[in-house]
Amino acid sequence: MRWKGRRVSSNLEDRRGGGLKVGGGLSIGGIIIALILWKVFGIDPSTTLGVTQQMSQSASPSAPEQATPEQKEMSAFVGTVLADTEDTWSEIFQAAGQQYPPTKLVLFSGQVRSACGSASAAMGPFYCPADQKVYIDTSFFRDMRAQMGISGEQNQTELSRKDLAGDFAQAYVIAHEVGHHIQTITGISQQVQQAKSRASQVEANQLSVRQELQADCFAGVWANRTHQRTQFLEEGDIAEAMDAAHKIGDDYLQRRATGQVVPDSFTHGTSQQRQRWFERGFKSGDINQCDTFSVSQL
Repeated sequence: MRWKGRRVSSNLEDRRGGGLKVGGGLSIGGIIIALILWKVFGIDPSTTLGVTQQMSQSASPSAPEQATPEQKEMSAFVGTVLADTEDTWSEIFQAAGQQYPPTKLVLFSGQVRSACGSASAAMGPFYCPADQKVYIDTSFFRDMRAQMGISGEQNQTELSRKDLAGDFAQAYVIAHEVGHHIQTITGISQQVQQAKSRASQVEANQLSVRQELQADCFAGVWANRTHQRTQFLEEGDIAEAMDAAHKIGDDYLQRRATGQVVPDSFTHGTSQQRQRWFERGFKSGDINQCDTFSVSQL
């Protein structure tokens, strides 16, 4: 994945110990009208955190001036991917006669406090609609590389060849979380929560799957549009994303953890479904192809 030399977003907050703060993270408010009308709505991503209360937002702590080369590299990479999402979604919104209000992305280490409550690295990357921010502990990326079979020695080789091993898989995760931001600012997530309140637990889980798969599709649209603009994809990048999608599917994770698969408990979709919807967004580059709510077969 070619990412160096492009714009780095000012909407990145680095809260890691010894981290580097990139940009000022200027606040951009406002909610825009929906781009798409959906027939059925899924589940609000904030409920995956197990909290519904809204907390007052505290000021972001300033990161220390010192940062390791690895931390600087990660900050630059994440900031560039975030900038790419801003450019792509601004283009899509502008075509619809709207202005895109970008999300902020918070890098943290260990634990973090968001407007959706406190969270730990164990939860993985998440989007908080209450403050419209994406939260990522970069240890998740190290774990992802390990899951993809990239050892420390291999990682050093990859760093010299491609800067960051599994870089596009990591970009896919960021783009997926930004997809939840799109769902929030277009009103989908708010209506989603209303649908959940009227649904059984099994039905709510099914709606959650549809919403997560839509975010995967949005990530595919982002990859398509960004490549058209920057030619940033390299051979093997899409395969990285497909491998990542496979290894974060509900069936894969449940089978690996317990040896059993319970479909009624799925909240994100199977490996095959996640791959299929990312690929659908990538091949089409069209957000209208991401209506996961009206199709009978996911």
